[in-house]
Amino acid sequence: MFNDTICAISTALKDGAISIVRMSGDDSFSIIKKISDIKKIEANTIKYGHIFNNGELIDEVLVSFFEKKHSYTKQDMVEINCHGGVYVTRMILNLLLENGCRLAEPGEFTKRAYLNGRINLSQADSINDLIKAESSIQAKSALKGIEGSVERLIMPLMDEMKDVIAMIEVNIDYPEYEDEKQMSNDVIKPYVYSWINKAEQMIQKAERFRVVKDGISTVIIGKPNVGKSSLLNALLQKDKAIVTDIAGTTRDLVEGKVVLDNITLNLIDTAGIRDTSETIEKIGIEKTMKAIDDAELIILVLDASNIDKQDKQLIDKYKDRNLLVVYNKADLNKMGDISISALNNDIKQLTDYLNDKYKDDIDLVDEDILNNERQIALMKSCLNELKQMYTNIDIETIDVLVTNLDKAYSYLCQILGKEYQEDLIDHMFSNFCLGK
Repeated sequence: MFNDTICAISTALKDGAISIVRMSGDDSFSIIKKISDIKKIEANTIKYGHIFNNGELIDEVLVSFFEKKHSYTKQDMVEINCHGGVYVTRMILNLLLENGCRLAEPGEFTKRAYLNGRINLSQADSINDLIKAESSIQAKSALKGIEGSVERLIMPLMDEMKDVIAMIEVNIDYPEYEDEKQMSNDVIKPYVYSWINKAEQMIQKAERFRVVKDGISTVIIGKPNVGKSSLLNALLQKDKAIVTDIAGTTRDLVEGKVVLDNITLNLIDTAGIRDTSETIEKIGIEKTMKAIDDAELIILVLDASNIDKQDKQLIDKYKDRNLLVVYNKADLNKMGDISISALNNDIKQLTDYLNDKYKDDIDLVDEDILNNERQIALMKSCLNELKQMYTNIDIETIDVLVTNLDKAYSYLCQILGKEYQEDLIDHMFSNFCLGK
C-alpha cells in the first residue's frame, strides 16, 4: 500500500495567491513529466514550467523535486506550486489522479514519514500539534517535540530498563554463565524504585504543562446578577453573553476561550445559583452543577456591594477545590484580594493574578516533556506496571517480575512508536488534515 504514489492538495481549498499540490511515491517524477513541459528533473531543485491537459495549457507553475533520502516522506516527492483558486487546483489534482496517483488519506504523508523511519510517533504527534497550535506556547512546545524532545526525555529510562531486562533474560536462559551479573530481587529493587520516581516526575510535569499548553477548564459561578456574564464578556473582549438586570438571564452554559500571557482559560459562564421553581432555570442550574464538577478552576464571582450568607456558603462549599474568589462591582465597593469591575472592563487584578499563578509552569516549555494525553496515558500505564513490580518484588521470582518490566518497557516503546498496532496508527493519523 505504501509503495504506490499518492497526491493531495496541501493548502486550503479556496481562492488565494498560491496553492500547493503534492505527490509522494516511486512514480512522482514520471507522473509530473506526463502533465508538464518539465522533462529534465534534478533532485532537490525547483523548476519553472507549465501544466497541460491534452495539449491545453492549465497553469504556469513552480515545481519542487525531492529525492527520497531528502524528502519529508523518505520517498520521491513533488510539490506543485500553482496559482491559487479552486478550479485550477482541482484541475491539477485530477490530472495527477488520471495519470497514476491515488488520493491520499488524511495524514498519510506524515504516516509514510513515520513508517519509513524519518520521524518517530512522538514527532508525528508534534507535527499535528504545530498545525493546530493556537498560541505561542503550543507552537513552541510542538517545535521542541518535532526536534525530538520526547525521545530525549524517555530514552535514558528506556536504555536502563532494556539493560536490566537483557541481564535478567541472560540469567534465566543461561544460568551456567556465572560471570554475568546476577540480577536478584535485591539487585533490581533500587532500579525499580528509581524508575518509579522518574516516571512520576515526568507525569507531574506533563500534567502541569498540559494546563498551560491546552488551557484550564474554568467555570464562572455565583448568584444571579453578580456579574458573571459581564466578566465572561470582559475576558473575551466581546459581548457573547447577555447582560441584564433581570435575575436568571443565563439559562444555559455560555462558553469561550481567552488566551492570557501565561495561561489559556477554557471558560464556561453558568446560570446563577439560587433556589427557583422556574423549570428552564432549574435545568440551567443543574448544568451549572455538572460544569462545576468537571472544572479544573472555579471562579466564584461575588457582588462586593452585597455579600450575604449564600456567598459565604458557596466559598465554604468549594474551598477544597481550585477556587478563586473575585469581588465584582469595585466601582461601588472595593474589597478582597481580587477586586474588579467587569461591566467597566476593569479586570486587571484578575488577569494579573492568573498570569502570576501559572508563571512557573510556563517555564516548562523550555524543558523536554511529554506533549499530549496519549503520551501521558502510556507513561501512566508504564508507571502502574512498575508499581506492581515493586509491590511484588519481595515475594515473586525474577521470571515473574520481568513480565511487569516487559510491559512497562513496551508502553515506553509505544510513545515513540517503536512498537505499534496498525489500528492505533490508522486512528491517530486519521485526525490529520488532508494533504499533511
